[in-house]
Amino acid sequence: MALPKLVITDIDGVMTDGGMYYTADGDIMKRFSVKDGWGVIFLRKLNIPLAIMTGENTQIVAKRAEKLKIEHCYLGVKDKVKKAEELCSQLGITLNEVAFIGDDINDLGLLRKVGFSCSPVNTPEYIKKEVNYVTTTHGGYGAFREFIEKILADNNMLEEVIDMCI
Repeated sequence: MALPKLVITDIDGVMTDGGMYYTADGDIMKRFSVKDGWGVIFLRKLNIPLAIMTGENTQIVAKRAEKLKIEHCYLGVKDKVKKAEELCSQLGITLNEVAFIGDDINDLGLLRKVGFSCSPVNTPEYIKKEVNYVTTTHGGYGAFREFIEKILADNNMLEEVIDMCI
């Protein structure tokens, strides 16, 4: 795939390990890998927009998006295909120009429609067989970064973008 004009990511199982951690007071916590932040930076260096689309509706994700300066953050998304089509319309692009990484049943519709699809290695087999690329890295441990590095490497741009970050 040529460089995408938009990258979309799910959160739980992609940028997190898919676990939900509860404190004794009932507060929920999520674990993110700082390694994935470099994938976000790589996209920013190339002016490729990034969108988070998650079925979860938690301020934890909003805070992570804010920290990483991700402009498009959609929480509580029930229909990711519809939301992605709306965003593509706003950006003047098609789903074929989108790369998406997701890991579960609620991602399957969008995984089937985008130009480049990916899932982490610890995704169910029936999801993995539907995507263009399966990471070697587990969700929450740098799978998003690997996804971005794969796209850049396939376009002979990885070294150039790394040099931009040094």
